[in-house]
Amino acid sequence: MFDVPYMVFLVSFVVLWSAAYLGDLAHKKFRVLKGDEREDFGEVLAASLTLLGLLIGFSFSMALARYDQRKGYEEAEANAIGTEYVRADLLPAPDAAKLRGLLKEYLDQRILFYETRDKDPLSQINAQTANLQADLWSVAKNAANAQPTPVLALAVAGMNDVLNAQGYTQAAWWNRIPAAAWVLMGAVAVCCNWLLGFHARRAGALLFLFSPLLISIAFFLISDIDSPRGGMIRVLPQNLINVAQTWAPPSN
Repeated sequence: MFDVPYMVFLVSFVVLWSAAYLGDLAHKKFRVLKGDEREDFGEVLAASLTLLGLLIGFSFSMALARYDQRKGYEEAEANAIGTEYVRADLLPAPDAAKLRGLLKEYLDQRILFYETRDKDPLSQINAQTANLQADLWSVAKNAANAQPTPVLALAVAGMNDVLNAQGYTQAAWWNRIPAAAWVLMGAVAVCCNWLLGFHARRAGALLFLFSPLLISIAFFLISDIDSPRGGMIRVLPQNLINVAQTWAPPSN
């Protein structure tokens, strides 16, 4: 569900509004808070809302840090591929031509990795990427074994950077806010809205829309930033596309 921010918003809003409404029903059925009891209850409510605000702030910070990390690795991956394309000149001519052809195919697959939103074609993209990585390494390794010189070692080191960059990118896309953190934050939000409903002086369904709506919007934003493929805020392969455009033959 956390990969679909709209579902997070909808479920959060329904659950939190229901909690506030049930709190109001409990308030009317059991007892009415008066005097010092109401003041003490208000302090508990304020502390609970403060805790919820801190949890939402920390979660937003975690999601934003992961988003920035994904952006940074996309830039690093584009730089590594572009550098290795230039270093291909260090290889013998036949190997250099083969390596550059493979790098172009590899770059296309990396762009597709960022742009694909469906999970079904993603497995095919990952398989094709792994095959191209094996072919790229084979070309660089065979050329270095044939002529083990410091110059060719630069090309091998560059290829190692290309492969490592993809691994770092994949790890960053797997690095998400844990489900347990979502559950705990949701539990605190439910408790806060129940307390709001119980603390309300006047009943009314519309009275409890404001707080659930704001909290649901916050959850939606966190989920959107934290979801690499399902949200509106996504990392676009701008640097990779720029590298592809620089490799494209000039138009007549």
